[in-house]
Amino acid sequence: MKKLMKAIAAIMLTVVVICGVGCKKENNGNTNGHAYVDLDLPSGLLWATCNIGANAPEDYGDYFAWGETKTKDTYNWSTYKWCKGDYDQLTKYCNNSSYGYNGFTDKLSTLKFRDDAARANWGGDWRMPTIEEWGELMNYTTWVWTMQNGVYGKKITASNGNSLFLPAAGCCGDDSLNFDGTSGRYWSSSLISGYPDSARILLFGSGYGYWSLYSRYFGLSVRAVLATSKN
Repeated sequence: MKKLMKAIAAIMLTVVVICGVGCKKENNGNTNGHAYVDLDLPSGLLWATCNIGANAPEDYGDYFAWGETKTKDTYNWSTYKWCKGDYDQLTKYCNNSSYGYNGFTDKLSTLKFRDDAARANWGGDWRMPTIEEWGELMNYTTWVWTMQNGVYGKKITASNGNSLFLPAAGCCGDDSLNFDGTSGRYWSSSLISGYPDSARILLFGSGYGYWSLYSRYFGLSVRAVLATSKN
């Protein structure tokens, strides 16, 4: 009996050691049923492995206008939630009276969680990244244009060996999907200072990647993040 107990104990110890090594190596997980990857960033920020609305890393997922939390058939100023039909008639997120409806301003420069497509659709602590967080991702990882399961995009690899894939999902304008397969356009939660009809985005293609700006009514991809104790 003693020999049997010692054998069982040895097996259990081996399993614990193996699991511990495996978990330490991957250091990934999921929250609210959505997977994330730890890219060993200075901030400790964790990045989702899929776009909002996607079932796999290479799926395009859904498209959202900035500050909207639901998809729609047509993306233009006439259908945009936070204006009265045009770019200079904004009703929320406006830091310049020249763009506000009847001179409206609210000085808001970052999306509130109730208007954040990541938080609204995935819940928990998921949210859209700021433009500074997109910058951190670019500065501390290696980006390579590649194809994954037949889909073009950027593979992002960290110093710890972990990686994620951003599909070149293009964007929606009016009732059309454009630039899919050639360009990725991802919202941040950050507004343009002084020009509130546009918000900050990550823009990339086969030979480039940089921050840019885009009119808020367009339907773009959203990739969610999770803050940690470092943030």
